[in-house]
Amino acid sequence: MNKTVFGIFDQIRQVPRPSKHEEQISQWLVDFAAQHHIECVRDEAMNVIMRVPATPGYEDKEGVILQAHMDMVCEKNGDVQHDFMHDPIQTYIDGDWLRAKGTTLGGDDGIGMSMALAALTDPNLQHPALEALFTVDEETGLTGAEKLKDGYLQGRRLINLDSEDDGQIFIGCAGGIDTLAKMHYEPVDAACMQHGFAFRIAVKGLLGGHSGDDINKGRANANKVIVNYLYQLANYQLAIIQGGNLRNAIAREAEAVFVVPEVAKHEAIALFNQYKAQVEHEYGEVEKEMVLTLDSCPMPAVFIPQDKAHRLINALVDCPHGMIAMSKDMPGLVETSTNLASVKMKEGYIEVNTSQRSSVEADKHAIKDRVHAALAAACDEVTHGDGYPGWEPNVHSPLMEVTRQAYKDLFGQEPQVLAIHAGLECGLFLLKYPYLDMVSIGPQMYGVHSPQERLSISSTDRCYEWLKRCLEML
Repeated sequence: MNKTVFGIFDQIRQVPRPSKHEEQISQWLVDFAAQHHIECVRDEAMNVIMRVPATPGYEDKEGVILQAHMDMVCEKNGDVQHDFMHDPIQTYIDGDWLRAKGTTLGGDDGIGMSMALAALTDPNLQHPALEALFTVDEETGLTGAEKLKDGYLQGRRLINLDSEDDGQIFIGCAGGIDTLAKMHYEPVDAACMQHGFAFRIAVKGLLGGHSGDDINKGRANANKVIVNYLYQLANYQLAIIQGGNLRNAIAREAEAVFVVPEVAKHEAIALFNQYKAQVEHEYGEVEKEMVLTLDSCPMPAVFIPQDKAHRLINALVDCPHGMIAMSKDMPGLVETSTNLASVKMKEGYIEVNTSQRSSVEADKHAIKDRVHAALAAACDEVTHGDGYPGWEPNVHSPLMEVTRQAYKDLFGQEPQVLAIHAGLECGLFLLKYPYLDMVSIGPQMYGVHSPQERLSISSTDRCYEWLKRCLEML
């Protein structure tokens, strides 16, 4: 275990850094620079840029930018007490894996930050002039990269440290856009249900994961599991429906509370038993920890109007989720996808959050329009985020060739050169710095954006050696 890299990560995991709340980690970075006598600039968006001069013999070489984002996805299991705004991430070692206790680890992208800071402070590393760019709000809007001004970056080569696959060099990524829908309603008093029986259906224990990197792995979406059952009920009153959390995470947990007429109670139970067997057959090999339950519960005080509730369930069933198309140019790469991320009950309305990705700009908008049409059948308000551009691969990149050769020199084998279906900030950097030559690398992680997130210790050590070798060769 590299003591410098993991020592820095141990400090980072103690600093709260939810997306859009990076005040503490941004200040921590400024303080880190001061402690190590590193030139540091912080812009209006709270992005932090550090600079160190070239080591002797590298003064005439082109500078290199190391880039990582400072925010993390804050997901936890339902039975875990954790305040991401105040509590440090509790970590433990499980063989070769660094994990967190019931929450996301924040290896995405805390370990990228750690490797960049280790490189800046390594007294034995030979390198050209280095800049380290740490951006805010990568996970929920890429606003740090979007607000980065012209003229802040001096280098012409950028190594993004936000990838999660050992031995792979990424030279392109998908663009993305969000679709948000709201269904407003006036609650109906429970007095309308004189002879009903109340149930709570719930699913938990799903893998969830990254809505880009994991979208083609056959994982169940908790929202879909719940609404597909309700869709099959002939007569019910819906009181509660909620599931999922973040726009860029596949929903892991969901629930609904509904009431059926007393005479339909046994029919609802029989339908559930049949449906549960169907779901377990479909996902059993992937979702080994899935728990799907139907239990009686107290009668709710209010309901969603029946006509609106049924239209919402129909819309959520019709709303596409998952992989839509594979790339024809790069085998194995998902080209277009969409994620039914969350269904949340607010005061007076239900909010549905989705995200769409594609490496083809026209297809990104096509799947966005399909989602819009499905949700508009029930929701009175459907809006879209600004979106972000993809990063078109440059197969002739000089930086990619150096990165490839460095890996081959160190480990005796060729790395894979790929594009990624997840969103990276590189596309936004190109809008303001179109001359940048970029690659993205990182150590092996699994389960990012979920409490199953784990980071390989040995892979991190290899990746840091790889990064150092690249800088020496550059």
